[in-house]
Amino acid sequence: MHAEERQQAILRRVREGGSIRVTDFAAELGVSPVTMRKDVEVLAERGLVARVHGGAMLPEDWAETAPAASAVPAQGGRPRAMGLIVPSASYYYPEVIKGAREAAAARGVRLTLGVSEYHGEVEQAQARQMIEDGAEGLLLVPSETAGAAGRAWYEELDVPVVLIERRPEHDVAGAEHVGTDHAYGARLAVQHLLGMGRRRVALLIRSSTPTSPWIREGYSGGLRAAGLDGPDAATVIDLPGESPADPDHGRRMEEFLDAVEDGRIDAAIVHPDNEALVLLRRLRARSLSVPGDVALVSYDDEVAALADIPLSAVAPSKHEVGAAAVELLALRLAEPGRPRRRVAILPELRVRSSSTS
Repeated sequence: MHAEERQQAILRRVREGGSIRVTDFAAELGVSPVTMRKDVEVLAERGLVARVHGGAMLPEDWAETAPAASAVPAQGGRPRAMGLIVPSASYYYPEVIKGAREAAAARGVRLTLGVSEYHGEVEQAQARQMIEDGAEGLLLVPSETAGAAGRAWYEELDVPVVLIERRPEHDVAGAEHVGTDHAYGARLAVQHLLGMGRRRVALLIRSSTPTSPWIREGYSGGLRAAGLDGPDAATVIDLPGESPADPDHGRRMEEFLDAVEDGRIDAAIVHPDNEALVLLRRLRARSLSVPGDVALVSYDDEVAALADIPLSAVAPSKHEVGAAAVELLALRLAEPGRPRRRVAILPELRVRSSSTS
């Protein structure tokens, strides 16, 4: 069993049961405990699991049970308390959680985690409960940023809120937020692919993701900056649905593959990472080579390095986003009248085999 297969097996078991014991699961997979511990360490470094004595568990469970650092008291002698609500603990956000937890621990802040699974009513209930339990402010990745009459539900809360990786569409209260400059990341990918000598750079993107509008913006801007702004310069292929089994999804993938075969596409930015892994398999089935026939840069860098052909990727600084959000909220709590801030953190491009000359 390869390392990637073992690590995926660990993730599945942890998500199913909440935790694993290294020795037991190593015996089940027929590998040594030392090998299993190395796999757990790799996953923990990426924020996908939390290492505990003898095993691993879900990061959100660890966040709730781990002992807090000696806390800096708020008024009344109580430790400062914050709530963090994210839509997922299995993709993108584990590193955000880890960064927030470490920053909170360094400040002596008690951090409570909620996972909404992209359900707005769940996150609202979690927010109310956290405030009732003593949270003085919230770090929030809202499922929706607009509300009735342009006001979002979180603007009605009685505590400060810092949005993470979301920009409100209708901004009434001037919400503070911390997020990745995804437009910059997409421009970075375009510049890299053009620098390889590629001139027919496409964007293959799952259109339903909250990140997609900013990636589109950066992609178009990168082409314009290079003087490639004619009507045939940009090729954007939307991937509908959440699953490669969706018939429309497969049809759009085939459109992309046809364009590569015909020489109409020689490079692409693919969002998110798991779509790039699906694309690699389909390219191989058509006997199309990477990066020979088409150079690829994926976006998110969650699983890009684990692909058969390691994928170059735009890597948001997720850990820093989580840490910066805690710092911003801590400043707001300490100085309620201070000017509001919005923090954009630049991602980096990690070049791997899929886009090397």
